[in-house]
Amino acid sequence: MPPGEADDPVAAYAEVGEIVAAAVAENRISRTVLQSSVGAELRQGAGEIDGLARVEEALDRVVAKDAGLAVTHLRCGYFFSNLLFELDSIQSGTVNVLLPTDKPFSWVAPADIAAVAASLLLRADWSGRRVQAVHGPQDLSWDDALAVVGHVLGRTVTAHRVADDDMRATLAGAGMSPAQVEAIMGMSTGLREGFVPEQPRTPVTTTDTTLGAWAWAELRPTLDATGSRAPDL
Repeated sequence: MPPGEADDPVAAYAEVGEIVAAAVAENRISRTVLQSSVGAELRQGAGEIDGLARVEEALDRVVAKDAGLAVTHLRCGYFFSNLLFELDSIQSGTVNVLLPTDKPFSWVAPADIAAVAASLLLRADWSGRRVQAVHGPQDLSWDDALAVVGHVLGRTVTAHRVADDDMRATLAGAGMSPAQVEAIMGMSTGLREGFVPEQPRTPVTTTDTTLGAWAWAELRPTLDATGSRAPDL
């Protein structure tokens, strides 16, 4: 459910969510799987993730009115592929982050989310409203994750925590609207202090692909293509 280039991403999610929910109701789509996010359970205060909460709520209303419809919200961890937005920072050796660099959280390969979603759509043994987390193989802090990335790439990459106002200034300087800035900020600041995911990690929520395997298969070739990966040690 990407919001596109809307000045207010959360409002864009809500608008598209209502359209999707109406289509599900009108066409009586029996099983719907939403790629949501860890943090959507907060409903407010998690930046762009609040938009996914609005989509969850729209689909929940439809399912509550029609016993023949079902929805599963996949509460996914942080995508490995978000590192592809940090190529310049990885090349420089320092990635700026908002979370404490030693705070663990769930990381997951997008392909693993797709596999979970496909398995649900192909099964008929579930009904009603369901929530299933997709947590990846293990929780990693930024320090942990960038150590893995550095090992795969043959270079040192470290995380540097920056002040919230400094990050806001950087995002605004890149031309983002105030709502776009807060949508990005909230995904970190809203999950920073005392947040505990509603769904605990279990064998069901744990998926296979490791960050190291993904970095070797996806990140390393991307850096090779841009000519920015260090030579093998």
